[in-house]
Amino acid sequence: MKRVLIVGAGKGGSALLDILSNTDRMKIAGVIDKNPDAKGLMMALEKGIPTGTNYGEWINSDIDIIMEATGDEKVLDELLEKRGEKTVVIPGSVAYIISELMEEKETLLERLKLQTNNQELILNNIHDGMIVINGDETVQFANKSAERIVGVSKEQIKGQSIKEVISGSRLPYVMHTRRKEVNQKLVLENGKKVITTRIPIINDDNLLVGAFAVFKDITEVMNLAEENTDLKEIKTMLEAIIHSSDEAISVVDEKGIGIMINPAYTRITGLKESDVIGKPANADIYEGESMHMKVLQTRRTVRGVRMKVGPARKDVMVNVAPVIVDGKIKGSVGILHDVSEIQSLTSELKRARQIIRNLEAKYTFDDIIGPSSEMKVALEQAKVGAKTPATVLLRGESGTGKELFAHAIHNESDRKHNKFIRVNCAAIAENILESELFGYEEGAFTGAKQGGKKGLFEEANLGSIFLDEIGELSHHMQAKLLRVLQEGEIIRVGSTDPISIDVRVIAATNVNLEKAIMNKTFREDLYYRLNRLPVHIPSLNERIDDLPDLTEHLIQKINQDYGRNVKAIEKEACDYLQRYHWPGNVRELENVIGRAMIYMDMNEEIIKQKHIPEMDIYTAASNSQPTELPHHDKTLKGAIEQYEQRYIRSVLEENNYNKTKTASDLNISIRNLYYKLEKHGIDKSSMQSLS
Repeated sequence: MKRVLIVGAGKGGSALLDILSNTDRMKIAGVIDKNPDAKGLMMALEKGIPTGTNYGEWINSDIDIIMEATGDEKVLDELLEKRGEKTVVIPGSVAYIISELMEEKETLLERLKLQTNNQELILNNIHDGMIVINGDETVQFANKSAERIVGVSKEQIKGQSIKEVISGSRLPYVMHTRRKEVNQKLVLENGKKVITTRIPIINDDNLLVGAFAVFKDITEVMNLAEENTDLKEIKTMLEAIIHSSDEAISVVDEKGIGIMINPAYTRITGLKESDVIGKPANADIYEGESMHMKVLQTRRTVRGVRMKVGPARKDVMVNVAPVIVDGKIKGSVGILHDVSEIQSLTSELKRARQIIRNLEAKYTFDDIIGPSSEMKVALEQAKVGAKTPATVLLRGESGTGKELFAHAIHNESDRKHNKFIRVNCAAIAENILESELFGYEEGAFTGAKQGGKKGLFEEANLGSIFLDEIGELSHHMQAKLLRVLQEGEIIRVGSTDPISIDVRVIAATNVNLEKAIMNKTFREDLYYRLNRLPVHIPSLNERIDDLPDLTEHLIQKINQDYGRNVKAIEKEACDYLQRYHWPGNVRELENVIGRAMIYMDMNEEIIKQKHIPEMDIYTAASNSQPTELPHHDKTLKGAIEQYEQRYIRSVLEENNYNKTKTASDLNISIRNLYYKLEKHGIDKSSMQSLS
């Protein structure tokens, strides 16, 4: 457990005290402020935490982390100067950011609480009864209409077994079978007749949570129908029920022509009866397809379909059910739920989470998918690297996930509580890369900021810096980087004074550095500094057996990004994908899965081969061995090397470029195989160009 000293008991210090006092990983050793009446000191005394007014008396104590929350740079400098060797000092700017985030979090929570109260208010004011049960068949919620229809108060319903409330309830059956029941008739013990829809509740992890029933009291309507066959009176009664509902309802006939809407529909969509009645079912849709027409064609209920309706492009969720009389379809009824406000709050919450995530590395080794032996080797190498301070060089083709490995290495190291800075060396112009990496002094060049600027290496001090595309650095920048790795110091542009830094460097490249050294485009001395702990990340084609697990992971990720509910991919489609050679690796796979999901219908849940764009499926080379003898003017050594080159090419093609399997078939080590591939100039791109 880390011992923490908070210096400054104002707004930032109070926020830190409130956060840290609720965590088990840190213990607040004391709170210091020169103002004895500071708010944070009072809070600390209430929590039984030691306080003081002179932080000098605490610095030499057994303190792991000092949170400087005064905002005074002099205090920060003094703390940095006098701290213990292993004591980490966190500046006040971080405390301020945390305070602001906490306030924003509280605001969002209040808004979510208000939204929840509004939803409960709405549910309590609809005319349809609603009862929700949990996995133990116990009633968790019942609205006021349920009390009225069942004839039992909410206090008597909640917490009871559903069988005790409604003896003939089929909710337990629906829950355990996971099969919904729509528009079912039920006669209650009090004699009331209801039409009910029962639906199981299944969460995002496909776990059963419970079930709920929505039911409408049709006792009076049924009695009227039995006593009076006057269709006009029955229609009037049904219209009254629909118009009194707070849910937006639209009704179409068997041809998909609008015949009825209620006031709630006009309120949500902004469309009047003249805009809808007598018009085709898609007249109200701004974006999406008509679920009324789909239901009329399939005679099946659809639920939870998102679309935009009306001139205001209102974002709604639609449930549509068919109206079937004596086996003949007579039309359909749709109910719209306004989800725009919930979507807005969700976006704000995602934004807040993104702000928090940007302060640290996002991924861990648990986020890296791949049970294959090739991936397990790479993961084991990376985990070894994470536990040492050595520079790590991530090698692999573009799109294999080098940045995920860099995040995971940082998060597994003892630097995980400090900054993780990402730099794409190929994305920053050469003329500004030096100042971005190493910073600059005031007046160093035209346009330099007053007071100068810290570079990314200084920002990452005590943390990690990820240098992607390291092979794209110029010779000048390579020399600068070599000094950082050798001496542990940087020199700002426009200065001659070195600045000591403690930064863990994680580099990545898809360039063949050995070939670059031979071509004089990469420094050999820098190569040996970077290559202390190389980690080879296999291409997707080398671990093609990982594709089903990767696809399942990507489907869940894209579901969150696109608001879809795709469950899985069929085996035929997965087999089809495994026959492709994937030059773009996992990034290309994510692109293909994303495109497939975009073109699926909203109610489709399984990716099929027809959804996948046409691809140039890889065809393995012939299994026959080369029989043509080398030309007689070659030496014996030359002939043997030529045959070795051709034989390795053939085996590599047979194994779909899987180097681990190729090395096993050739009965040589993977390191020896890489040597021979380099020696003979064999790579995937050159082989495909010859095929």
